[in-house]
Amino acid sequence: MLEAGTIAAVATAPGRAGVAVIRVSGPDAFAVARKVASVEPEPGRARFARFRRADGSPADEGLLLAFKEPASYTGEDVVEFQCHGGAVAPRRVLEAAIAAGARLAGPGEFTRRAFLAGKISLDKAQSVIDLIDAMTPRAADAALKDFAGRGNGALDRLYRDAIALSAEIEHALDIDEGGLPRDFVPSIRLRIRALAESARRALHSARERALLREGAAVVLAGPPNAGKSALFNALAGSSRAIVSDVPGTTRDFIEAWIDIDGWPVRLVDTAGVRDCAAAADPVEREGIERSKRLIENAEVAVELRPADAPDEETSGSGPRSCAGTTIRIISKCDLCPESRGSAGGLPRVSAATGEGVGELKKLIADALESAADAVPRAGAGDAVLRERGAAALVSVCAALEESLALPEDEEYLVFAGNDMRRVCETLAPLTDSNWTADMIAALFSRFCVGK
Repeated sequence: MLEAGTIAAVATAPGRAGVAVIRVSGPDAFAVARKVASVEPEPGRARFARFRRADGSPADEGLLLAFKEPASYTGEDVVEFQCHGGAVAPRRVLEAAIAAGARLAGPGEFTRRAFLAGKISLDKAQSVIDLIDAMTPRAADAALKDFAGRGNGALDRLYRDAIALSAEIEHALDIDEGGLPRDFVPSIRLRIRALAESARRALHSARERALLREGAAVVLAGPPNAGKSALFNALAGSSRAIVSDVPGTTRDFIEAWIDIDGWPVRLVDTAGVRDCAAAADPVEREGIERSKRLIENAEVAVELRPADAPDEETSGSGPRSCAGTTIRIISKCDLCPESRGSAGGLPRVSAATGEGVGELKKLIADALESAADAVPRAGAGDAVLRERGAAALVSVCAALEESLALPEDEEYLVFAGNDMRRVCETLAPLTDSNWTADMIAALFSRFCVGK
């Protein structure tokens, strides 16, 4: 699973910067530091040093920091060279470290070593990459909460509780039924109910983290000339999409990342959805088909019904097959102040005046809160790792609900025992004590080289 030796990598982002950090970890880290910096590493003390390449020529100068195992991030001897940023100096210092005996680290190898040394849990390793990838303050806060341990361990706790309950049921099956307390079966049912509630909470948290990590697709849909591009610009805060009175202006989809109440949102403007037979050319027809596919997979579809169009032009054009939530609004309401739809309670939005835009954002945020309860779609990322067991939790919840639906007769413990064994078998591969090589490789491959 892990190549031995001493590894090195640039731990800071490339580009112009005041400081860059080159990190070295492994049994020969201090020896590498002596060759590159020509000074003795002193753990707990920052030392100024001049860094030299293998031929003795200057590479740069800066600070040398040392961390003695096991009191380091990886649990090994670690040194960090802090040099000037930019393109040249960090590369020279890294090359010097490699020439002195280190090798280039693989993606996430520092954090993987920390995990294998028992310095961090698998959940904490996941929260590290979530924090690095966070696109909104809410996503960063969720990752920090997990890293601090306040959101971690749900699967491990669920597994331990399931094992204890399963063992108690199996023990009861070996005892004559007459020897069981009268309230034994009702108490088992109560504990299964509590376990089911814990599983539902864990599923909600996993799905919420996935949405914060991956972002949520919010698709603007509706007939041609419904004001989708203007609304897209209003929500994105910039003129990204071309706005025109000519129907069919948008042939392909346009997207932008925005922050809606802390949710990272991939906002998508699509081609107007109408009968493909009415489309002017093959390009527009292809745009309509792409729009339909985007709508089908969206967490939220916003269906625009233009205020200045008669009902018959918009009926049947909406996103009827959205996998998530559909929000229907009256768009371009500034053109028809007394427009249809207001009596039906549909929100009225004008991209031109800003009316209703704030309300629409709140509706989207509320829909994303609800989306955390949705069952993950098949193929939506690596369900076990990227959603930390969300797909497995769906099976767990189903098995527990089956147990709760059983009648309390003489066969109850037999069937409940079968369901609990299934729960334990489903949860076992997801716990820190039962990880696999493939799970670890998939997780740490998402990290940058210097982490």
